Amino acid sequence: MAVIVTPTQLARELTGPSVPPTLLDVRWRQGGPLGRAEYETGHLPGAVYVDLDTELAGPVGEGTGRHPLPDPDEFGAAMRRAGVRDGHPVVVYDGGQGWGAARAWWLLRWAGHEDVRVLDGGLAAWDGPLSRRTPEPVEGDFTPRPGALPVLDADGAAALARTGVLLDARAAERYRGEVEPIDRVAGHIPGALSAPTTRNTTADGTSFRPAAELAARFAGLGVDADTEVGVYCGSGVSGAHEVLALAIASIDAALYVGSWSQWSADPSRPVATGPEPG
Repeated sequence: MAVIVTPTQLARELTGPSVPPTLLDVRWRQGGPLGRAEYETGHLPGAVYVDLDTELAGPVGEGTGRHPLPDPDEFGAAMRRAGVRDGHPVVVYDGGQGWGAARAWWLLRWAGHEDVRVLDGGLAAWDGPLSRRTPEPVEGDFTPRPGALPVLDADGAAALARTGVLLDARAAERYRGEVEPIDRVAGHIPGALSAPTTRNTTADGTSFRPAAELAARFAGLGVDADTEVGVYCGSGVSGAHEVLALAIASIDAALYVGSWSQWSADPSRPVATGPEPG
């Protein structure tokens, strides 16, 4: 099943004879600006805003990482408020970076929704009409069935780095431990390979590269359809973007949701630095 949709394809679906997909606006960027304010200045007609920090993540606690998995019941309630229905297609988008949309895609797929796509290029690629009107609430009927996509915990990520391939989706300088703007410790999980999300997209930094190019990129990292592969990032957001890129290349991958924010908060966890896996 397709995991991305082009603006042209989506425009046809929104104006065609069939019932259009449910649209979720998931604009988010680390440190702001606030996505809801951007949503209110203009969004795809009929789209409902979903807040990544409060609806696509659970409360932050000791040892959770910055964006832990939400409680399934609370996540389900949020998705029903947004009009998400079982068996009905959903399209998610953000401002163009793709991280927020990928997080929503991953969570819905993890929770058992089978027809979720990301608008390739996000709002930056959309040249159709925009609306400032908040749509009337339409209650959905989606009930989460967690576990449809694989997840890793810290021990699982450590083991996979030695037995399979563990990809670090953060910027290369954070992987090497040269800078760490957010978390307690700089570096990477020993054995992980650097695979920044920026190399999943075209030069404009928004649209995904073609499937064949992505497959070649991951093959260069030792990943193919038969590889056991996992992904982590800072807090499970850009890592979802990497899982989505792998899915475009027809490669299944597990996400370490706690990611570096969880790993680095535990002083007992080893840390590697430099360009080599360690």
